Amino acid sequence: MNTVLHKSEHNISHITLNRPDRYNAMNKEMLLELLNVLDEVEKNDDKVVILSGSGKAFSAGGDIGMMTEFSDKAYYEEVMKTIESVVLKLYMMPKIVISAIHGSAVGLGLSLALTADYVLAEADSKLGLLFIGIGLAPDGGGHFWLRERIGTQKAKQFAWGMQQVIGPEAKAMGLVDIVANNEVAEQAKKLAEKTLSSPVTAMLKTKMMYHNKNIDELKYYLENERKAQWDLRNTEDHQEGVDAFLNKRKPQFMGK
Repeated sequence: MNTVLHKSEHNISHITLNRPDRYNAMNKEMLLELLNVLDEVEKNDDKVVILSGSGKAFSAGGDIGMMTEFSDKAYYEEVMKTIESVVLKLYMMPKIVISAIHGSAVGLGLSLALTADYVLAEADSKLGLLFIGIGLAPDGGGHFWLRERIGTQKAKQFAWGMQQVIGPEAKAMGLVDIVANNEVAEQAKKLAEKTLSSPVTAMLKTKMMYHNKNIDELKYYLENERKAQWDLRNTEDHQEGVDAFLNKRKPQFMGK
């Protein structure tokens, strides 16, 4: 089964994360497949991209099984650099990108959703970074997206708070642009069609003016997130967080 689906219809590229049995948690193979799909989409003639998830969620983030393999530095570097490539590819995509969130978008899943030019979410969807719940800092550019959307002070507190917010709360914070009043897939399609009837070339000039200016800052965050995660994976708090998650219990962090 393909873990990432792609189809092109009426000048819209639909990219769907497709591990529904795992709530679209991303493992190494899925990340590589996503990067390959993004390479294809970048080169096609479509003007709009819709990023969504199959099944009951947008994405539960990074697959915890993948994280248990991070003791191998070469494996870790490959995965993290693939994440960086995916994020940069989405951020610099010469098309209008729309994220359509239903269910949960947490951890790396939320970072991925926030790469978009428009972020749509269903009212009962749940958004959170939650990295701190396993003793880690955000990655996938999470620091950059939060600072861009809600400012540094609120970004810190949201990253630290282990909180999940539903669609209307996320919109009030600035994490989400539109709360879908029906199925988010349908509303994303309507927004894509409206965009296609707009002067998209002019819109993309504005997009790239901002993104070309900010690309070095995003790269800074991605590089330092990669370094931070490698350091944090050796902490007692991270080991405790992962063990608590796997055994479905509340972690007992010691700040070590």
